[in-house]
Amino acid sequence: MPFIPHTQDDIREMLDVIGASSVEALFDEIPAGLRAKPLSGIPDALSEMAIGQLMQARAVQDGRVINFIGAGAYEHHIPAAVWAIVTRGEFYSAYTPYQAEASQGTLQLLYQYQTMMASLTGMDVSNASLYDGASALGEACLMAVRAHRKSKSLRILIPSTVSPIYSKVAHAVVGHQRLSLESVPLSLSKDCGTLNVSALDAYKGQDITALVIQQPNFFGQLEDVDALTDWAHANGTMVIAVVNPISLALLKPPGQWGAKGVDIVVGEGQPLGVPLSGGGPYFGFITARMEYVRQMPGRIIGRTVDLEGKQGFTLTLQAREQHIRRSKATSNICTNQGLLVTAATIYMSLLGAEGLEDVAATSCARLDELIAAVTKVPGVQLKFAAPRFHEAVLVFNRPVSQVLDALAKQGIAGGFDLTPYYPELGNALLVCATESRTTADIEKYAKAIA
Repeated sequence: MPFIPHTQDDIREMLDVIGASSVEALFDEIPAGLRAKPLSGIPDALSEMAIGQLMQARAVQDGRVINFIGAGAYEHHIPAAVWAIVTRGEFYSAYTPYQAEASQGTLQLLYQYQTMMASLTGMDVSNASLYDGASALGEACLMAVRAHRKSKSLRILIPSTVSPIYSKVAHAVVGHQRLSLESVPLSLSKDCGTLNVSALDAYKGQDITALVIQQPNFFGQLEDVDALTDWAHANGTMVIAVVNPISLALLKPPGQWGAKGVDIVVGEGQPLGVPLSGGGPYFGFITARMEYVRQMPGRIIGRTVDLEGKQGFTLTLQAREQHIRRSKATSNICTNQGLLVTAATIYMSLLGAEGLEDVAATSCARLDELIAAVTKVPGVQLKFAAPRFHEAVLVFNRPVSQVLDALAKQGIAGGFDLTPYYPELGNALLVCATESRTTADIEKYAKAIA
């Protein structure tokens, strides 16, 4: 919204009312030694045109690479209308409107966001977002412990096909709260790259609070989610799904996995209209069954009617420490990345179900094109041949770091080096292609690899 400063007459009138001689006189009780010195290190002011030129020069220094990295952060095309609307004065604010005085427009948008996320994941209820996908997994683990009253073990199973970055953040979130996050090792065969149900046999009959299932998993492979979900429920274990929201335009929603569906769903909302911006900010989402709604962190927006029968929106549930006793709070989650949620809501509204499906299908087609081109190069092989979603693992006949360095010199971000996380895979590289990659991009990548 426009900034309208006070005129000198306005300032003089206000000072006269309170009996102060000047603005500086308002601070006369502050000793001179504590006052800020002149900011001599700041350069002279520039004009709007000069600032624009300076910022363009800085951007050129960063360069524009052709991006084939995924691993949880994805480059999708964002329609220009998304951020044109997001940055309108009605939405654009440095303050996250999580208090009761949030406007009806903001509350309506968040209600629509919750409705779309619940529909996309096939669950009953959604909150109004979290920090990011990785910390959302940590929150889901804590939520599962609170919700699964029959389980006393505080044990969460996290297969090694779950993002190691998410696992690390989840450990940071819950590590000092007595929860035990146990990695489930698996044999990674040529045709697999997924969690086999037999890998869970060692835990059969044990008190396990929850099992985490990522779909698609960190390698881009599609897990047998029905069998895994049914195993968990048969063992008295809750299921936490970690999903890519774009993939849900094609894949079965977690609410329909197995005979009963999962219990909690989390993920990263960045693919829904949020640009890649040097590491963030992003936003996390969480949905669940209605029976667990009071264990859900954050806040929930509801729709109601006023005394005159007019539709209205309200903060229905805020189970956080600012509003209730700390010992009863589900989380200390505060900032909910509301501006990015606004972008995601507008993005989903503009694309609709068919548009999201087209993005997902085109991304998969681009990955198939990429794999076909790159695996023609001697010394490059596809690691896993099983079904996948817009990411795949390639294995090279030389260290991946050398390959990535060489690609970077040609303006290509070649992928995510798996070597530090999965040395057992050899010289493995995780590559990603979305609908934003063109045939020319893929040809340039394959030529550079050769």
